[in-house]
Amino acid sequence: MQISKIEVKNFRLLNDITMSLEKAPTVIVGRNNSGKTSLTEIFRRLLSDKAPSFSLEDFSISSIAGFRNALAKKLEGAEEAEIMAAIPAIELYVTISYEASSGDFGPLSEFIIDLDPECTDAIVLVRYRLGNDKIDALFAGIPDTPDAEFPTAVKLIRERIPQLFKLEVLAVDPTDPSNCTTVEFSKFKNLIGAGFINAQRGLDDITHTEKDVLGKVLSKLFKTANTASAPPDLRVKSDALEAVIKDLQEKVDEDFSKRLDELLPALQIFGYPGLTDPNLSTETTLNVSNILESHTRIRYGKGGGLFLPESYNGLGSRNLIYMLFQLFDFFRDYQTKLIKPSVYVIFIEEPEAHLHPQMQQVFIKQLSEIATIFSDTLNNGEPWPVQFVVTTHSTHIANEAKFESIRYFLTSQNGKTKVKDLKAAFVSSDSAPDKEFLHKYLTLTRCDLFFADKAILIEGPTERLLMPRLVEKVHAEAAEEPGLLSQYISVIEVGGAYAHHFYKFLDFLELRTLVITDLDAVMREQSKTGGRVVYKASRVSSGTGTSNASIKNWFPPQAADQDYLNTVKQKSAAEKISGFRRIAYQIPEKEATACARSFEDAFILANLALFGLAGFHATELEEKAYEKAQGIEKTNFALEYALDQTTWQVPLYIKEGLLWLSEKPTSSDHAPVNITASAI
Repeated sequence: MQISKIEVKNFRLLNDITMSLEKAPTVIVGRNNSGKTSLTEIFRRLLSDKAPSFSLEDFSISSIAGFRNALAKKLEGAEEAEIMAAIPAIELYVTISYEASSGDFGPLSEFIIDLDPECTDAIVLVRYRLGNDKIDALFAGIPDTPDAEFPTAVKLIRERIPQLFKLEVLAVDPTDPSNCTTVEFSKFKNLIGAGFINAQRGLDDITHTEKDVLGKVLSKLFKTANTASAPPDLRVKSDALEAVIKDLQEKVDEDFSKRLDELLPALQIFGYPGLTDPNLSTETTLNVSNILESHTRIRYGKGGGLFLPESYNGLGSRNLIYMLFQLFDFFRDYQTKLIKPSVYVIFIEEPEAHLHPQMQQVFIKQLSEIATIFSDTLNNGEPWPVQFVVTTHSTHIANEAKFESIRYFLTSQNGKTKVKDLKAAFVSSDSAPDKEFLHKYLTLTRCDLFFADKAILIEGPTERLLMPRLVEKVHAEAAEEPGLLSQYISVIEVGGAYAHHFYKFLDFLELRTLVITDLDAVMREQSKTGGRVVYKASRVSSGTGTSNASIKNWFPPQAADQDYLNTVKQKSAAEKISGFRRIAYQIPEKEATACARSFEDAFILANLALFGLAGFHATELEEKAYEKAQGIEKTNFALEYALDQTTWQVPLYIKEGLLWLSEKPTSSDHAPVNITASAI
């Protein structure tokens, strides 16, 4: 039994999203302010110990217009049902999949209302909506005109929502969504257990005062173990602690209280106590929970009888121990419930805090194993029906997670979050080669495309080393604001033979991306042995085709096209754009006809004086630039013009591509410039 799907409507950034969950940890990635925290928060509101509450600010921005529409309909005299339909409601749908052969459905049985023996899903709807017959109360006092000052109405609506809206839980028939049954909210809380490990865990370095975050977790563990429904082994341990405290209490009552009484002031000199006033005495009561919470500290043994405080250990170690303690606490919470939840979901926000990269990878790989160990060693092998939802900004965690378990949160231009499922995007058979390549690539590299504002795919080390300088030069000429230096750009070295495998992935991410590649001109020749047709590297002016897979994938060659290279050269700037992607390859510089084959000779042709080639005509220029490029040591070339000689012109094809890339961002986030590079 597991949660297979979640739907959220009208809550903060989650205007209308659907997300599937895996048995393995589901990893949510995405840029800042993309709705990851909103998903955790709606579950926290509904499943924490506090009574659920919502305010106007919890409604998605786009749904606020629903109040205006409902007011207009009311003033027009519309039917109550039509007005109610226009008023937004915060909704959470949870689909739980189960095996029909299960003998005992536990709390889930309250939510199975369909009559289809083949159906193995149950749908729970938790909805925060306006109460029945509350329309007049909601809009009372708002001017009777559809064009009223709506900010005034918003203020009144904000004040009335807590009083007029109500929370309701419904069991929904998967085979007939119109068939619903109201269920008590307490039964929903019995159905789903939940734990939350927040991004801010209070583990900051403390210098002057010690902050024992880990020690406080012990108090929660004791409270769990001390309940009547706790497993026998926990009861034995908690009873032993109680016995120790009982012995201490007897000593306190006999000796400590007597000595404490002697410290009381001699109030008799003020005429106290009077004839009827009682004498003062002290009573000290010991409580295991208070002792654990207020007076118990975690210590790290260093040998030789030396024990250091919790705050003396590294933040990474403390973070890891804290998360393990919390997971153990959630497991014990599940064990001690009189009514065992049918499913248990744990949200972990940004587990990467203070963990080095290798530990981040180990954590995400071992997360499910921790639950298995708890079940095998502490629960007689009975499975803990837990699922993990991890939100992260870590490329190490994202790349180590299973390809099928990644959910990408994307904020569109209208401020609404979209949830994109990698598994669903690459399910077709024609996507198999790209999926296999990407799975290997994401595993072997630290690809940060999930978190970038924009991306640049490049051929080799020369472009990678020079890219920060290229971006800097073009940034000064870009008309759009914010420019490239104000955005987080991921630069990935993939080579001309592999870039096309990223096309579907980039479209999935809806990430504005510039693909910089080489023309790689080739000439058609007859083989001297066997008469086969071979293609030999050549200058662009004498070439008939290209060996570049990225270009051929972008512009599929036609069988009748005998001069494919010329066809590619004639493509307009508009034809080089496909959705969120643009391809850039060598073109002649302005007022010139010579065309380069690779980046190095394109750089030379853009800076003739720098290389002593001013004054040559087109054919000679192409030949000499091609020859000079063949003798270049790429790394030294890149470092020289990135660090030493910085007065030069950007090749036109790269300049046009970077100007296109700078036109508009794909996200509202504009982090300081952070150009990263990874190599295949």
